Amino acid sequence: MSYAIVRNEKLTRAEINGKGTHNDRRAKNHTNKDIDPTRTHLNYYIKKNELTYTKEFDKYLKNNNVQGHLRSNSIIMCQMVFTSDQTFFDKIGEKETKRYFDECYKFICDYKNLGEKNIISAVVHLDEGAPHLHLMFVPVVHIKDKDGNNIDKICSKDFWKGRDSYRKLQDAYFKHVQSKGFDLERGMFVEDTNRKHYTVEEYKKITNYENTKKILNEIKLELPDTPDITDIKINRLSKKRDEKILEEIIRPKDYLIKELYKDNLSLHKELSKQSKVIDEAEKYQKERDKILADNEELHNTVKHLEHEYKLKNNNLDFDFRNRKRELEEEFEERTFNLEYEYKGKYHKLEKENNHLHKIIDKFYFAIDKFIEWICQKFSLGDSKELVNNFEKDTNISLDPELQIKKEEIEKEWDLEL
Repeated sequence: MSYAIVRNEKLTRAEINGKGTHNDRRAKNHTNKDIDPTRTHLNYYIKKNELTYTKEFDKYLKNNNVQGHLRSNSIIMCQMVFTSDQTFFDKIGEKETKRYFDECYKFICDYKNLGEKNIISAVVHLDEGAPHLHLMFVPVVHIKDKDGNNIDKICSKDFWKGRDSYRKLQDAYFKHVQSKGFDLERGMFVEDTNRKHYTVEEYKKITNYENTKKILNEIKLELPDTPDITDIKINRLSKKRDEKILEEIIRPKDYLIKELYKDNLSLHKELSKQSKVIDEAEKYQKERDKILADNEELHNTVKHLEHEYKLKNNNLDFDFRNRKRELEEEFEERTFNLEYEYKGKYHKLEKENNHLHKIIDKFYFAIDKFIEWICQKFSLGDSKELVNNFEKDTNISLDPELQIKKEEIEKEWDLEL
C-alpha cells in the first residue's frame, strides 16, 4: 500500500531563495542527479511566483496588512512537499495525478483558514523521482489584538503551535485525500520512525528507495551554520556653551581643541582601516562564491571525463576515481582555508570596532569632565553656556564632526567665489 506523504520545512529569509532556485529550475547545471532535464518541460505551476521568493515576500508585505516582529532569523515561509511513491502515481495515471495535486493545494488553502493569498508559489515536479508538489506559504495566523480587533500575524510558532501540530497535519491531510477518492494509507507516526525532523531533499530519497526504514533511522538533521557581519554605528553627542570665557581660559582651550583635532584625525584613520577590512571580507566572500561556482562546473567536467574514460578503457576507472577524489579534497581544503581566513578577519574587525567605540566614548566623557572642571575651578558658571560662548567667539565647534562639516562647506563657498 502507498502512503499519503506531506512534510513541512520552516525557512528563514536567508534560506528561501535557495529553495526557489531549485523549485523554479533556475540553475544552469543541476548537481542533483535525480533531475531529468529532458522532462523539465512537463513541470507546471498551480500558483506561479513571478519574482524570487524574497522579492515575492517583500511584495506580499507591501500589499497585505499583516503584523509580526520579524528579525533576520525569523521564519517567514514554510515549504510543504506533497507526494507518494511512484507505484501510486503509475496506478492512477496522469489525469488523476493532476487532480491529486490540485486537492493538495486546496487542502492547504483551507488548512487553519490559511487562505490562498498567503500562498507564494506551488509547483509540481515531474522531472525528479516520484511526482511531488512544492508549496511555499507565509505562516499567517488569524487572531485578535489586545483591543479585540481581528488581525493577521506572521508567526510560525503560533501556526505550528503544540507538540502534536504535525500529527494533526498528517491526520487532516490523510482524511482530505481519502475523502476525494485516493486509495492511500496515512503516513507513519514519528514514534515509529524514531525521527523528529528531516529535510525536503531527504523526503525525495524516501520516495525513490525501497529501504525506507533504514534511511529514516540513519538521516540526521544538520543545521547550517551561517555566519553574519554587524553595521558600524557611532553615537553623536551635541554640546552647548557658556556666555563668558575668561582670557586665561582661551589659550589652554585652544590647545585642547588642537589635541582633539589630532585625536579626530586618528579616529578617522581607524575608521578607514575598518572599512578596508570590511572590503577585504567582502572580497573573500566573492572568492568563496566563485569557488562554489567553479565547483559546480567541476562536477560537470567530472561527468564528462567519466563518460570518456568508460568509452576508452575500464582500466582508467581507477585513475579517474583517484583524480576525482583529489579534486574534491583540494576543493574542500580551499573552502576550509577560505572560511577560516574569512572568520578570522571578521572577528578581528569586530574586536577593533568595539575598541573604537570605547575610545570614542572615553573621548567625549573626558571632554565633558574637563569643561565641568574648568567651570568649577575658575567659577565660570554653567558649563553649557561656557561651551556655547567659546564656539561663538572662536567660530570653532568642539564636536569634531560638526567642525569638519563646517570647514568643508566653507571650502565649497571659497571655490564658488
